[in-house]
Amino acid sequence: MRQFISTSVPDKNGILLIDGKKFHYLRRVLRIRSGDMIEVRLSGGELIPMTVCRIDDSLGSILLQECTVTDHVSAMNVARGVSAGDVCEGACTVEYTLFQFIAKPQKMELIIRQAVECGVKTIVPVAGLYSQKSSIDAMRGKILKSERIEHIIREAREQSGSPVETTVHEPIKAAEVAAFWKEISKGFAVEGTTAVVLSERSSFCKPLGRIIKNEFVLKSAAVAVGCEGGISPDEIEMLRNGGFIPVHFACNIMRCETAALYGIAALQTAIMNTYA
Repeated sequence: MRQFISTSVPDKNGILLIDGKKFHYLRRVLRIRSGDMIEVRLSGGELIPMTVCRIDDSLGSILLQECTVTDHVSAMNVARGVSAGDVCEGACTVEYTLFQFIAKPQKMELIIRQAVECGVKTIVPVAGLYSQKSSIDAMRGKILKSERIEHIIREAREQSGSPVETTVHEPIKAAEVAAFWKEISKGFAVEGTTAVVLSERSSFCKPLGRIIKNEFVLKSAAVAVGCEGGISPDEIEMLRNGGFIPVHFACNIMRCETAALYGIAALQTAIMNTYA
């Protein structure tokens, strides 16, 4: 665990109470002890180091106390390897959106988990022509019963140290993607945004290096990825008309869950290399 995600904030004395399922996770899974240090991410993105000051197994509660500088140095950090405070936040200057055409439920969960680990801010499931109706219904059900999605997001952020508060939007239709993208990116200048769609065909495609130019600093970027079977030619054309630029990678044909991770990583790498 790189960080602990908390939905509540410390009191005026810097004390944070942990109980319920979160107590079980910290105590039974991570096996924390009094004196251990945890980096806690609060709503809004603030990351604060806290020490375990008291554990009450009978009541199922843990009290965390904000660290002093001395405590921070001397306490045993429960993070394995690089902690959240050491994670590079350079890529977080760009807000990333993933438009994922709805795949089978198990694959969608993996895609969401991986997108969260990559620091994607908004994940938008898209009901496309090749999406199975049962998968669309399942995705809508998971969004309505968001506890499962919230658990996936929280766990992925805790393991990756991501400072980005990822959200999963309710499913939209393919015809609504362009308008949705314009709505969520309208707070940025046109020159500060870019949107690409991964295409199995090379027609009308451009290399990412030509799309990501250094004349303007990007603030928001989106990538649209198909489900099993990809995205239909009509949907690609619809996205093109809505401002999405087709990108074709000269590589093997990928599963949709691999393509999503590959596309996000390629876009982030192109942006970071351009503005480094």
